[in-house]
Amino acid sequence: MRLRNIKGSREAIAASPCALQEEDAVPGFLQEHFGNGHPIHMEIGMGKGKFLMALAKKNPHINYIGIEKYSSVLIRALEKMDKEEYPLSNLYFLRMDAEHIGSIFRKGEVERIYLNFSDPWPKDRHARRRLTSTTFLARYEQILAPGGQIEFKTDNRPLFDFSLESLKEAGWMLKTATYDLHHDPALMEGNIMTEYEERFSSMGNPIHKFIAVPGPEKTCS
Repeated sequence: MRLRNIKGSREAIAASPCALQEEDAVPGFLQEHFGNGHPIHMEIGMGKGKFLMALAKKNPHINYIGIEKYSSVLIRALEKMDKEEYPLSNLYFLRMDAEHIGSIFRKGEVERIYLNFSDPWPKDRHARRRLTSTTFLARYEQILAPGGQIEFKTDNRPLFDFSLESLKEAGWMLKTATYDLHHDPALMEGNIMTEYEERFSSMGNPIHKFIAVPGPEKTCS
């Protein structure tokens, strides 16, 4: 999908106090910015930021980092932040490609990773680019804390089925899964909808979700 370039978006991101710069990121930089020892939760492909901003408001004792590859999307999240009456000191955004998370985040540094309505990359030759491929699962294993987990939501059934197979192949353990999140009372408790989730569910599309953790032999020690 080609995204429309927004003139000046990179400059605005570089100037924003809510955005961290990939060129300045080194292992351990998050704790320096947050200035506390609170748990770190991450969303990869955070879009316009609605989901993470809601979580940050609800859980001030958790630090949140949103990763977005495209400047034209991230700038919209920063615009939302600018409209907040009070700054969210437990939330930062970072424009970067998720392929590089292993070189920026410390081993065991992140307690939870959210993947919401990720690009399905439908062509077989692009399967490794999917954020739930075994390639990416291996990257998550390196930065997840012991007991850390990923939470994945999508309306794309082929992507969801592919993701379940990837978990099995990589030796991850599935904690829970549903093909119809909005009719699952247990998983809907505390559910925060993204912009895509609101749109797709209003169209009658069932939302799929799973929560998974690395297998015992995969967790950081």
